[in-house]
Amino acid sequence: MEERKQSVRIQTSILNAAEKKVLVWIANRLPEWVSSDMMTWLGVVGAVLCGLGFALTNYSIYWLWLSIFGLFLNWFGDSLDGTIARVRNQQRPLYGYYLDHNVDVICEFFVFVGIGLSPLLHLSIALLAYTAYLGLTVYVSINAHLKDEFKLTYGKMGPTELRLIIMIVCLLFMYIPALTAFHGSIQVFDKTYEYGLFDIIGLVIWFLLAVIYLHSFIQDAIWFAKKDPLKKHE
Repeated sequence: MEERKQSVRIQTSILNAAEKKVLVWIANRLPEWVSSDMMTWLGVVGAVLCGLGFALTNYSIYWLWLSIFGLFLNWFGDSLDGTIARVRNQQRPLYGYYLDHNVDVICEFFVFVGIGLSPLLHLSIALLAYTAYLGLTVYVSINAHLKDEFKLTYGKMGPTELRLIIMIVCLLFMYIPALTAFHGSIQVFDKTYEYGLFDIIGLVIWFLLAVIYLHSFIQDAIWFAKKDPLKKHE
């Protein structure tokens, strides 16, 4: 079977150094029957629980505790599946790459849709943010093949930092009633749209993801144009 060269992982997030030490420490102490695949699917369960927790806030804002727990499980599983493989020298580049990227898309679907089904964020904004995330996912996957670079960090922020920020926001919304009580309205094309603070946060996240994607796309398009110049017709 063809061997796939592993891309260089570019991860320079704020918590990366400390997180890596913790993950290796955990991986070295897990029993042998705990496999990378088990961790991958544990991450999926965490994403489902996270989305479910958000959806259940239609009944009580304190269901956000389930979302926080789900995010923790998602981090634990998603971060340890690859770490276990590396610590045990059991890397499977083809299978791991295929499974990891498909599962990431599925996990984020549950999270974004779950938030969109909550009373905190309009579904349209949640799906808008999800499309920006998918754009970045495609960009990272293309560069993993063409540049042998697997970029996980943007502006010192990575998946772990993003999960932590969401957890903090959930805690703030649960215990500061003024945040959930905040509402406003805006008129666009003769239609009035109601919005809350979470909608503003969602739009900011979408905007940042879109800017990161477009900036990275243009920057690398220039790089690829120089790397693969137009040949003069002789």
